[in-house]
Amino acid sequence: MRVPTVLPVESDGLAGRGSGGIELFIPIDGVSYHARRQPGAPACVDLETGRRWTYAELNADVDRVAAWVATRVGLASGARIACLARNSVAMLILHLAVVRAGAVFVPLNWRLTASELEKLLADAGATLLFYDTEFARPPFGGVSLEMAELERIEPRSSGVTHSARGVDQPSTLLYTSGTSGHPKGVIVTESNAYWGCTNFILGNGFTGASVMLCDMPMFHVAGLFAAVRSALLAGGSVLISRGFEAQRTLARIADPLLRVSHYFSVPQMAQILWDQDNFQPDMLRHLAVYATGGAPNPRAQVERFVRAGIRMSDGFGMSETSSNFGMPVYDPELLLAKAGSCGLPYIAVQARLVDATGSDVPVDQVGELWLRGPSITPGYWNQPELTRAAFDNGWFKTGDAAVRDADGFYYIVDRRKDMYISGGENVYPAEIEAVLCELPGIREAAVIGVPDERWGEVGRAYVVTSPGCALDEETILIHCRQRLAGYKLPRMIVFSTDIPRTASGKILKTELRRRAE
Repeated sequence: MRVPTVLPVESDGLAGRGSGGIELFIPIDGVSYHARRQPGAPACVDLETGRRWTYAELNADVDRVAAWVATRVGLASGARIACLARNSVAMLILHLAVVRAGAVFVPLNWRLTASELEKLLADAGATLLFYDTEFARPPFGGVSLEMAELERIEPRSSGVTHSARGVDQPSTLLYTSGTSGHPKGVIVTESNAYWGCTNFILGNGFTGASVMLCDMPMFHVAGLFAAVRSALLAGGSVLISRGFEAQRTLARIADPLLRVSHYFSVPQMAQILWDQDNFQPDMLRHLAVYATGGAPNPRAQVERFVRAGIRMSDGFGMSETSSNFGMPVYDPELLLAKAGSCGLPYIAVQARLVDATGSDVPVDQVGELWLRGPSITPGYWNQPELTRAAFDNGWFKTGDAAVRDADGFYYIVDRRKDMYISGGENVYPAEIEAVLCELPGIREAAVIGVPDERWGEVGRAYVVTSPGCALDEETILIHCRQRLAGYKLPRMIVFSTDIPRTASGKILKTELRRRAE
């Protein structure tokens, strides 16, 4: 099947009119994809500046920047171009332009420290870095340019109107932490992006009349693809904010002039919205879908929102797999009956639950979740062994334990081994443990996630110090702050006389969790 290689284009020559809206034509290597659209609705709006783009204007800006990229790094070069910036339409334009020019877009998590970013840039082999001036420019051997430079790029006589590389070639690298403490670059192709967005569109009732508010960071699969690219693929509108701010988010969703129909957040953001002093359910009731993901959404929270008339649909996805599951948004009674479930598999994904031998487990029995489909990554950047280990005969092994009920609804019952999620961010203890053990005086360290009302989970570090060492908690945290992003910092340091281990030397984190109860 052929998939789009360029974004939707609206022009006098292509836009056909009919009752109820404008019909958009998205070129697909000579084929046309049609989406219904409301007259006058923008493709995207930058909420920081108030600037609006039609599809034609967005396409022109992407073409302009793509031609510059092709001149700078070569057409269809596969060169990695990184971006360290907060959400903006400029970031979207850069992303689409890099893809169109046949290069690879590498969005970076601006919460990371300079040393962490340096490692990612080196791992990607990036040659260009665009960055917001509010962030310190990380050490980098390539060329660094401010995001403002994108506006100053002049149109060229010969543009790049179609993607310069095949849809199964890498187009985006999404970095996620590794259990070994090393970063993993998840490869996303345009075919992956298309099918991941198609899953999200069909699973959440997105149409050409829909309006998505994107607060999620665009270095995440949820922001860049589920929110932004899905809205464009459906022919709808996306409102891009710099980031989540509870009061501004509530005001924007409630504003009848913005017509926000879809919103996505992690469960902790939903809790923060509900806890605002001025919160009223009416502010969110007109949403067609309030989608959540990134961490399990507590049953009680789903029930609270749905009973207040807000159609909250929990789902499941990963950087490696994009959008995979979601709850039926059209049936509030079912949302209540299945609260706590991540829903049903989307149209372009197959799911299995298997035991330790790789055999399917029966209904209501816990197994490891395996996924297969066109949205699944082909693998990890420059890590063939890790890629091979992640797949079994075409099935991607998520490492998450789940259960399926008799109606086919899936429930995530445990996390990937040792990982915890803090404020929607995946945190891998091995990375923190390695940093802790860099500090002279710390002999052993182990980190687990413990429940937290605000962030879902936070880190608790157990450390064993050398005899006579006078380290205190603040000294350890200062050391960590210099090397780790804020969301990775352990919130509690526990000084221990030993770290429980198995006979083979592995840390018994089940025992540490028992101690933390």
